[in-house]
Amino acid sequence: MAPGLAFLLFFLIFLLVLSGFPVAFVLGGASLLFGLFTLDPHFLALIPSRMMGIMANPVLLAVPLFVFMGLLLEKSGLAQRMLDTMGLLFGRMRGGLAISVVLVGALLAASTGIVGATVITMGLISLPTMLQRKYRPGLAAGTIAASGTLGQIIPPSIVLVLLGSVLQVDVGTLFKGAIVPGMMLVGLYILYIAVVCRIKPSWGPAIPAKELGEFWQQPWRGVLRQISSAFLLPIALILAVLGSIFTGIASPTEAAAVGAFGAFLLIFATPRKEGESRKLIELLRDVSRQTTRISAMVFFIMIGAGIFTLVFRQLGGEIYLTSLVLKAGLSPVMFLVLVMLIMFVAGFFIDFIEIIYIIVPIAAPIFRQMVALEDPLFEGTVVGTEQMGMLWIGILMAMNLQTSFLTPPFGFALFYLKGVAPPTLRTRDLYLGIIPFILIQVGVLAMLILFPSIAFFWM
Repeated sequence: MAPGLAFLLFFLIFLLVLSGFPVAFVLGGASLLFGLFTLDPHFLALIPSRMMGIMANPVLLAVPLFVFMGLLLEKSGLAQRMLDTMGLLFGRMRGGLAISVVLVGALLAASTGIVGATVITMGLISLPTMLQRKYRPGLAAGTIAASGTLGQIIPPSIVLVLLGSVLQVDVGTLFKGAIVPGMMLVGLYILYIAVVCRIKPSWGPAIPAKELGEFWQQPWRGVLRQISSAFLLPIALILAVLGSIFTGIASPTEAAAVGAFGAFLLIFATPRKEGESRKLIELLRDVSRQTTRISAMVFFIMIGAGIFTLVFRQLGGEIYLTSLVLKAGLSPVMFLVLVMLIMFVAGFFIDFIEIIYIIVPIAAPIFRQMVALEDPLFEGTVVGTEQMGMLWIGILMAMNLQTSFLTPPFGFALFYLKGVAPPTLRTRDLYLGIIPFILIQVGVLAMLILFPSIAFFWM
């Protein structure tokens, strides 16, 4: 074994990823070539079983199902109806449109979990309206980008599915643990918007009452009917997916199938104009293509990551790193902070999937050994089991990974929003507007580290 070569492989792959080469081919191809030159060729016999283990993992089947569900709901016009109705409900408040964006972002997160689709949809629908209403551009853009990333922590989340697979943690339990942190983010976003618009009323002016008159002057029965038509079906779908997981009726994969089928039925319940049946077929074809493309990308990355992990372990990198950390006098708290810091900085440059399959597999065995040794760091989380300690680590990593969508220069949510934003929105406004929301996310991450019981509040 040559641990020095293992870390050389790690840094080589990291540099190749930063250079812009396709991640799946970098992980798999570079690791394979490196292994051929440094290991006994017999290691090649282990690769097919690794690939089949990934493809046969029933938990990972939830990925294409959740992707299909999210894209179908985004294309069905669900987000537009929810945003329109929520805007009417909160429009009379200062910052009401921004608050409505946060609430709709949370609902879309719980029903779709697709960041790109959510940010683009809300950017197309809400951003022009908010700018037209004289909202401060940074506040408007920051709210939309941050709300669009809630799908990474609020279940059902693809990030949580992938983390559960890598950390060997039950995905359904991981979903439960993410509920309270996700709701904390929603509450703090709303609190920030309410406070800043109270102090600076010009940043988020209310919609004049006369413009909302038609909505509020109708009988309460009409108001309730409009609200229920916009929210009843999506909430029913959320309850069907998450409720079936949390009550133990279905596994996450089975619940993903329920969600995909429910979203399929939902588009038939959406009012359509006469002659739009062909558009419906085109919608299904487009969603199927995008689902296949995204799922293939994710699984190719996972296969490449499996080869990387195999070569890294064969070179002795995992054993050496574990012994190095345990013998170097690095306390568990310091190691946890170090890993969180590395993941946070890596999020400035690479995608969350790459972080999950490059950094997390290296750190996970060390965390697992710390949990097994019943280190005091995990006293509030273990409850006598290794599973709960690793669950806490998974929630921390998911919260950390969420920031990678917002941190420049390669924050994907920023790219998505800038791509659909009016020319009047400057990149400087976008970057400045997102800073308070990143600080909120880091603050919640710190609270989870200091008070681990937050992740186990209702278990």
